[in-house]
Amino acid sequence: MRRLPLAVLALAVFFAAGCGPKAVTPLQRKQAATLASEANFATTVRDYPRAEGLYAQAAEIAPDMPEYWLLLGTVRRKMDNRDGARTAFERALKVSRAAYKQDPTKTTLLLQQAYLYALMGKPDDARETVEKARKEHPEDRTIRTFVEGKELDRLLADPAFKDAAL
Repeated sequence: MRRLPLAVLALAVFFAAGCGPKAVTPLQRKQAATLASEANFATTVRDYPRAEGLYAQAAEIAPDMPEYWLLLGTVRRKMDNRDGARTAFERALKVSRAAYKQDPTKTTLLLQQAYLYALMGKPDDARETVEKARKEHPEDRTIRTFVEGKELDRLLADPAFKDAAL
């Protein structure tokens, strides 16, 4: 009778292990970086459909990299695919939040979140995120420079940024 609970526990652990997100291997990270590099080139020559496909592949291979989702959303926005851009930006925001929660010393993730909120047309959320960053990390030089330089206001007023935002 003692073996039955142990067997059930072993099966539960086995099946639960497959339910969570899979760890990205170093080889997969290199593959994703190569795809993103190719996508950067495609963006440079304004081959947005090719860039979109490459960024999408990179984001699927390394879904924990908010940069890939951000770049995917940016390319989709350039292609006037607002819904696709919003989906990618929201995924970037989710991944960025999770990364910050896992390692709160990476304060640039908070600024990245503010940038994403601004891109999604949510300036109040962007400001709130910057204020949270300032309060939680008053000694962080990057955040202090960002706040004192009123970089968010500058960004929101920039016509090129307005064209790129949703």
